[in-house]
Amino acid sequence: MVSKSAIARGDGSFTIDEVILKEPQSDEVLVQMKAAGLCHTDYDSLSWGKPIVMGHEGAGIVLEVGRDITDFEVGDQVILNWATPCMHCFQCKIGNQHICENNSPVVAGENGHTPGHAHLKGTQWRSRPIERSFNLGTLSEYALVKESALVKIAKENLNFSAAAIISCGVMTGYGSVVNSAGLNKGSSAVVLGCGGVGLNVIQACRISGAAKIIAIDVNVNKLHLARQFGATDTILASTADTGLLDAAKTVKKLCDGRGADYAFECTAIPALGAAPLAMIRNAGTAVQVSGIEEEITIDMRLFEWDKIYINPLYGKCYPKIDFPKLMQLYNNGDLLLDEMITKEYPLENLEEAFDDMLKGKNAKGVIVFDS
Repeated sequence: MVSKSAIARGDGSFTIDEVILKEPQSDEVLVQMKAAGLCHTDYDSLSWGKPIVMGHEGAGIVLEVGRDITDFEVGDQVILNWATPCMHCFQCKIGNQHICENNSPVVAGENGHTPGHAHLKGTQWRSRPIERSFNLGTLSEYALVKESALVKIAKENLNFSAAAIISCGVMTGYGSVVNSAGLNKGSSAVVLGCGGVGLNVIQACRISGAAKIIAIDVNVNKLHLARQFGATDTILASTADTGLLDAAKTVKKLCDGRGADYAFECTAIPALGAAPLAMIRNAGTAVQVSGIEEEITIDMRLFEWDKIYINPLYGKCYPKIDFPKLMQLYNNGDLLLDEMITKEYPLENLEEAFDDMLKGKNAKGVIVFDS
C-alpha cells in the first residue's frame, strides 16, 4: 500500500513523500490515520541523523489485521500508543509497561536489551526500509503497527483530533499528577510552564481536587489559557529570574509561607530542572515532567528537608486502563481536549504547523487526514 507521509531526512529537514507499506505480519495492524497530534519531539526528530517516518501521537481506524489478532477487527476506532509493552520483561511483569525493557523506543537497550521492533521492515521509502518514529509514524495516511500499540475506543462520532492528542502530551501531563505524584484532594500545586503538557498537568490537578493551582509562565497569553484549564492563581515570571527563585517566593506567600505540596516542571529548560524543588514545602513532592536529558547542577539545599523529586516517563501510562479513563473524562466534560486544539492542518501544511508551534501560537496543533 502507498501512503503519503512526512519523512524526516535526519539533517533538520523533512519532505512529504510516499512510503510503501507491506501486508501486516501476524501481530501487526494496518491503521488508516485520521488525526495526529504535534509536539516538540516531532520537531526534534528532524535531526535524529537518519530518515524516519514522523509522528508519535495519533488516532485512526483499523483497516487490516494480522492473522493471529483477535482483539481488533476492521473498522475499530483506535488510539495509538508509543510505549508498546512486550508483557514479558521484568518491568512489564511488575506493572511498568511504559518502561518496557524490550520494546520501548526510549528506555530499551539501557539494560543490555535490544529494542524488539525498533527496526521493522514493513515500511519502505525509496526502496529501502525506513524506521517509524517511536515505532508508529503517525504523520502518514496509513500506519503499520504492532497490536500492542493500539487501544480500542468504542464511541459514536469519535472526535479523532481529541483522541489523537491523548496518546502523549495529555497522558504525560495527566499521568504525572494522578499516577506518579498521586496528588491528594485539597492540596496545593504549582505548574512551571503552560504549554500543552503543562495545561494537562493543570487540568489533572483540577480533576484531582487540588484546592490551589498556581501556574507560572513568561507568556501572559499562556497564563490566560492556564486559567481556562483550572489554574486558581498565575505568576508572570521574568526570563531574568534565575532558577525562578523570585517566583518561588511568590509561591510561598500564596501557600502560607511554606511552599506548595506539589510542583511540576513542564518547560524542558535544563536551567529550570531544579526549580520545582524551590517551590515546594518541606516533605513536598517535585515532579520533572518535561524530560530533561542532560547534566545540570543542583544546589542540594533545595532538597531540604524530606523533599521528594521524581522523574516519571509518560505519566506511568498503562494504555488499556488510562486511555479509556481519559476518554470518559473527556466525554463527561471534565477533561478539556477540544479547547486545547488551537488549529488543525492538512499534512501538506506541516511546515506551518511546526512554525506555529515553535512561535508559541498553539496550545496544540493537529494534523488531520481526509482519506
